[in-house]
Amino acid sequence: TDKLTITAPDDWHLHVRDDAKITSVVPFTARVFKRALIMPNLVPPVRTTADAGVYRDKILAAVPPGVVFEPQMTLYLTDNTSPEEIETAAASGFVRGCKLYPAGATTNSDAGVTDVNKCMPALEKMAELGLVLEVHGEVTHGSVDMFDRERVFLDQVLAKLVDKVPGLKIVMEHITTEEAVEFCKAQGDNVAATITPQHVLLNRNAMLLGGIRPHLYCLPILKRESHRVAVAAAATSGNKKFFLGTDSAPHPKGAKESACGCAGVFSAHAALPFYAMAFEKEGKLENLEA
Repeated sequence: TDKLTITAPDDWHLHVRDDAKITSVVPFTARVFKRALIMPNLVPPVRTTADAGVYRDKILAAVPPGVVFEPQMTLYLTDNTSPEEIETAAASGFVRGCKLYPAGATTNSDAGVTDVNKCMPALEKMAELGLVLEVHGEVTHGSVDMFDRERVFLDQVLAKLVDKVPGLKIVMEHITTEEAVEFCKAQGDNVAATITPQHVLLNRNAMLLGGIRPHLYCLPILKRESHRVAVAAAATSGNKKFFLGTDSAPHPKGAKESACGCAGVFSAHAALPFYAMAFEKEGKLENLEA
């Protein structure tokens, strides 16, 4: 068939940036997705519920006329996020959780968490109130190879966090490795994962073979083919632990095509077709809506 009809989907990991970028990128998502979870790594970051409310209003103002779209907000977790702020977020009705960026892990993450133990009061309050922790799962130690940062994070940080706060809802964002897939499967129903279109369609050869393709550079970085196969299998399996999160991340062309380019793949303009391609490639198109 040349036509596929599905329920309007949600994008559970989206960057729309700020200022002029909002008006240029929001319509791509709003015309296709019913809701999207908006990432908070602006400059300055979206640290409080008040910040999130202002940002949400800007996003809603960029939605095309006649289009119904609901931005779901998330706060930027820091070492100093208080339990009181978590209570305010939970009462807001539009903040769904907090994003854990290890300091320096990706674009605009310098104000991120330096030690998860410093966040324990906030994380325990999140577990109590049902807010979700969205995790950028990479360590940032200079001694760890770029391609191993996710695997090491699972062992050194996430496994311990799951044990320390067993009731906390956790989403492993944009997983890229076989180890992350297996870790997610092994946890309870409170742990799930988002998967991007680039990590089901592409491996690191697509970015590096025959020349560097900066528009495919993202963090976590594309991995070897065996990892892509594992992630694609999880994405297309119908397992409800794995769901759509594009991590669409716009940058100006000059910031990508430079001597030191930014991390991020912009996919919002064709996100759903990209996923459909991946599911069709795996022979699992019937699971696209699962």
